[in-house]
Amino acid sequence: MENISLRIIITLALAAVSFIVAGALTPVLTNILYRYKLGKNIRTGNESPIFQQLHAKKAGTPTMGGILIWGTAILLAGLFWLLATLWPDNEILKLFNFVNRRETFLPLAALLFAALVGLADDLRGIFKQGEKGGGLSMRTRLLLYTAVAAVGAWWFVVKLDYTALYVPFLGLVDIGLWYIPFFLFIIVASAFSTNETDGLDGLAGGVMLIAFSAFGAIALSQGRFFLATFTAVIIGALLAFLWFNVHPARFFMGDTGSMALGITAGLVALLTQSALFLPFIMFVPVVESLSVIIQLLSKRIRHKKVFLSAPIHHHFEAIGWPETKVTMRFWILNGVAAAVGLALLFVSYQVAPLP
Repeated sequence: MENISLRIIITLALAAVSFIVAGALTPVLTNILYRYKLGKNIRTGNESPIFQQLHAKKAGTPTMGGILIWGTAILLAGLFWLLATLWPDNEILKLFNFVNRRETFLPLAALLFAALVGLADDLRGIFKQGEKGGGLSMRTRLLLYTAVAAVGAWWFVVKLDYTALYVPFLGLVDIGLWYIPFFLFIIVASAFSTNETDGLDGLAGGVMLIAFSAFGAIALSQGRFFLATFTAVIIGALLAFLWFNVHPARFFMGDTGSMALGITAGLVALLTQSALFLPFIMFVPVVESLSVIIQLLSKRIRHKKVFLSAPIHHHFEAIGWPETKVTMRFWILNGVAAAVGLALLFVSYQVAPLP
């Protein structure tokens, strides 16, 4: 019991350390972003006139603020791993080291790789390269998400021997190689949904803060302390990011943040066997991506729009809701949905516990 209590204390302490480190790094990052004018370009043309009208004033606001989130997580992971390696007999340093083969190798690697791909996409958008000067096309992004997911699926099945899926109130069900397409769907859907949510000041940051808090609670309940500490570090960095990203945003998250957080959230859900609870834990991103899919299908089949603008947060802006009202109400919705999801998950554990 004492060891568990100490683990929880370390987890909370690292969340605070992450917040402090990310906050301290913010002036350095913002200075670079503003000095080199690495600002957001708002696409022009006739494709999304409502969006352009609503967000024209944000043109030039620095993007790639997501560097603060994943940069802090990678920095702290590397630092405490190095310290624990240099002083292997120090028990405190061992507790602070959250790099672990079974729990955090893959999330850390995916976080970094997806962040670098997103960073390249952001830079292409800033310098007006790629599809219509807006960076990578959606097709290219989906291919990249799938490539990352394929590597992750291989690691899960071959290295971690994961082929079973936790079905609520039934328990673990071995689905064999069907786990691979399921894995691909979860990662691609999580990445796409998070990317679509990143459209208003503070929206994606707040929603993902709630999601990773839920994942942290699940990881702690399962005794996955390395993974719980990893989520705590993400939470601390997200809090520091939100300090500067709430309206009016000093910088935007960018694809380097949304891609990294989306893919990592999907991986953590799979590692904690909570993937089937994602519609609750990531309720707003799910609704956002569904609104985009519905809009695209309606325009193609009916030649009419369902929403004034998609994703759905732009629809509410278009009907007159202030940006801050949309953001905070979406936070509330995701918080309530995540709480319901956690309650259902823990009740499910009572009926069909994990081994």
